[in-house]
Amino acid sequence: MVVGRPWDVDDWLLEPIEPLLPPWPDKAPGPRPVPGRQCLQGILFVLHTGIGWEDLPQALGSGSGMTCWRRLHRWTEAGVFDQVHQILLAKLNAADRIDWSKAATDGSHIDAKKGAGTGPSPVNRARPGS
Repeated sequence: MVVGRPWDVDDWLLEPIEPLLPPWPDKAPGPRPVPGRQCLQGILFVLHTGIGWEDLPQALGSGSGMTCWRRLHRWTEAGVFDQVHQILLAKLNAADRIDWSKAATDGSHIDAKKGAGTGPSPVNRARPGS
């Protein structure tokens, strides 16, 4: 694998992602959509450089910044990036490319069970026992 610009999407990266991308509606109004690879490259360019969506260079061939933003929103709503994360973790793990000794568990993304606290909240002054 040759490493190019951070926003370039090589075939090895696109291969597991492409089947997850929601199909474009057949009867969608407007011009033909920008291909998924180009939109993903535009999204990665904006995220990597920190520029505003409206400043995405047309020379990249990714469509407009608004096109990439809409596609990012559409893919996020469809759960594409959660699935991509799992797939890439599995591929990297299978290739022994993850150093699990440096992994950390973060409980901020786990829902607590109702009533699993240790007692009344010290900050909720409206409830008796606080």
